[in-house]
Amino acid sequence: MHYKNIFKTTLLAVFASVALSVATLSPVNAAITPPGPGSGSVGLEGTISSPPPKQGATISSPGNGASFTTTPITVNGLCPTGLLVKLFSNNVFVGSVTCTNGSYSIQIDLFSGQNQLVARVYDALDQAGPDSNTVTVTYTDAKFLQFGTSVSLTSIYATRGANPGEVLEWPIILSGGTGPYAFSVDWGDGSPTDLSSQTFAGTINIKHTYKAAGVYKIIIKATDKNGSTAYLQLVGVANGKVGTGGGTGTNTKSTVSKVIIIWWPMLLLLPLIPAAFWAGQRNELYVIRKKLERTRDQAPRTNA
Repeated sequence: MHYKNIFKTTLLAVFASVALSVATLSPVNAAITPPGPGSGSVGLEGTISSPPPKQGATISSPGNGASFTTTPITVNGLCPTGLLVKLFSNNVFVGSVTCTNGSYSIQIDLFSGQNQLVARVYDALDQAGPDSNTVTVTYTDAKFLQFGTSVSLTSIYATRGANPGEVLEWPIILSGGTGPYAFSVDWGDGSPTDLSSQTFAGTINIKHTYKAAGVYKIIIKATDKNGSTAYLQLVGVANGKVGTGGGTGTNTKSTVSKVIIIWWPMLLLLPLIPAAFWAGQRNELYVIRKKLERTRDQAPRTNA
């Protein structure tokens, strides 16, 4: 019985291992992400710290003490090329523009009464440079004098960007005035102006998709039911990371099916095969010997 038990145990182990090897030897579909552009290349993105801009912008016009009865007004000045110029009136953000060839020009809205204008440059890390000279101007708003309120536009973002083909979303803060409001957005890329109606003041999410890379001047205008109007100029950026094939600007990942055959279970089984045959042979001899002994014991004995 001892050899018989060994044989059964070994045989079961062999069958189990064979079943495992068959399952493992079946082709396996593996999802493989191919390398990015350029075989063997590695793409890295990072930000290198740098000191903030040392040179600020200046306000050349309008002159200090100027008075206005209509808006928007145009502000011009000098600035370091390539930096973002943000305009503030009474410490409230009223518009942004990119410095080109050492100068800038931007249309801004004014508050009723006195406005202290300051221009400030920002680098790509959103680090501010020195403030410009302060220019004080006065705006006489007839609508405010008549209705006691005026429309205002601002945003927590002076510039935003998206890949060409992707949706650029921008929250704009509309306040003051009396609804409903006529709302328009010129995205600066030659596309038709977006027109909409807003019942109440609040945050408005404007959306647009640029088709080509570039820096665009965005002009936003809001007019309430009393004819009070607000303006806001911003900088939109389509950064040019266009994805291959789709043109959506997203980094698409393709999946390749590859057949992988795992051979190691079969290698583990090889030493067990001779042991199984040896155990089977010993068991067979044991059974034959037992049968012969039983036959001899059962044979009739002859008395001498």
